[in-house]
Amino acid sequence: MNLLKATGTIGGLTLVSRILGFAREMLMSRIMGASAAADAFFVAFRLPNTFRRLFGEGAFSAGFVPLYAQRLQGENGEAEAKKFSEEVLAVFLPTLVLFTLVFQLIMPAFVAAISGYSGEKLELATYLTRITFPYLILISLVSLWAGILNSLARFTAAAFAPALLNLCMMLALIIFPQGGAYTAFWLAVAVTFGGVVQLGLLIAASVRAGVSLRLRRPRMTPGVRQFVRVVVPATLGAGVYQISAFIDTFFLARIGTGALSWFNYADRLNQLPLGVIGAALGTAILPQVSRFVGANDPEKAAHVQAQALDLGMFLTLPAALALCVAAGPLAGALFQGGEFTARDADITATVLAIIVLGLPAYVLVKVLTPGFYSRQDTATPVKTAAFVLVVNVVLNFVVQGMSPDPLFRIAGLSAVIALTSWLNCAILYVILHRRGHFRMPAWLASRVLRQLLAGAVMVAALYGLEMLFADWFTGSAGRRIIAVGALVGIGMGIYFPLCWAIGGVDRQAFKDLLARKKPAANA
Repeated sequence: MNLLKATGTIGGLTLVSRILGFAREMLMSRIMGASAAADAFFVAFRLPNTFRRLFGEGAFSAGFVPLYAQRLQGENGEAEAKKFSEEVLAVFLPTLVLFTLVFQLIMPAFVAAISGYSGEKLELATYLTRITFPYLILISLVSLWAGILNSLARFTAAAFAPALLNLCMMLALIIFPQGGAYTAFWLAVAVTFGGVVQLGLLIAASVRAGVSLRLRRPRMTPGVRQFVRVVVPATLGAGVYQISAFIDTFFLARIGTGALSWFNYADRLNQLPLGVIGAALGTAILPQVSRFVGANDPEKAAHVQAQALDLGMFLTLPAALALCVAAGPLAGALFQGGEFTARDADITATVLAIIVLGLPAYVLVKVLTPGFYSRQDTATPVKTAAFVLVVNVVLNFVVQGMSPDPLFRIAGLSAVIALTSWLNCAILYVILHRRGHFRMPAWLASRVLRQLLAGAVMVAALYGLEMLFADWFTGSAGRRIIAVGALVGIGMGIYFPLCWAIGGVDRQAFKDLLARKKPAANA
């Protein structure tokens, strides 16, 4: 029940951000299209985001949240936890600033190596990346304050913060809709400004929660050394994932103009359920699993993971199946128009239909990794990720050399991403199973099979709807809204009631959650 509430809070607010992200991408596709300026901006936006995932979110949370949660349970819990946060901040901030300064100096060579661009396109991508790169400092600090708030079970501000970035970028597109390099410049400015706004929100929320951090002199205290011992392997692991993202960018940039844009728009749809479900579950269960592991209660820790896996598959399977089946209508309805042609929409749909096949694996990885992080084992996910990276690189080189056709190459890259995600998920589960930390119980396997059955019925209905509304997905704005609304509404109207009827969902947990809410509503 607590997991449902926490996931609902985080997922609901993340959904707000993702919807705003869709609005942003719809504006961008029409104003920027799949142009050279759009590709240059996506490189500039992708690079600080990649390092943000390296230094912030995953790696930082993996090291910080369990250690912060442990200190909260001590005798002087709040004071010790606050001191630990300040010590980490004192070392973390100068490291980020130095890293950013170094990359500002080597930016032209770095962007050229990653993108393969030259001439005016390289100059524009470098210029935009220099503007967006300070976002790395801001958003990494957001991760610190988010870790504090999440450890205190205050999920709202951290879950809502990404919406502010989307709002800033939408404002840039609305105020400067000329397109080309001019709009790309203001989008880059909006990215860094969005980081400022997000950090301000998180600091204000922490102060309201009674946690006000001061900046100390950097020192390698015992707490910082413990943090470094845990976070360095996690950073290396995140680094492996981000190297994989750089490799994807490397190949996409060499497929030709438009490839980065097509992939970005497809991934925007793919990231909706991943962000709403996967990130929400991973954020919600890490503090809970850490507490049970710290209390030497591995059975309850495993049960929390089983509940998370159940909830994750219940929500992710219909999303993956629906996005795969309805990729064409969705890409046409959401992105086609203005500078974004029917061909652009078709290629985006192909990428989406392939990449979402790995969506359940992405979410499962978010559920499985807390089983390692809560035990301060960040080394095992690193080794797993490194092996998967090697497989990813080898497969990409093979696929990219098979045909010069851009559609084949971008489809092949998407397939490799989906396949290696499942490989990563399988390896993590096998390791947890062998160690006795997590094994899929029979009730969970039965429930997932029922969810798949409900999903199959939904897929059949969606195929029929696609034929019925075929001309509506690229018609007027009103027709597009009606057609997409019908797909989403009828799909949900089939899957979720059918899951409830055949036992594909924990009915009692939802009943208990609703029962808990009723007295508060009446009061």
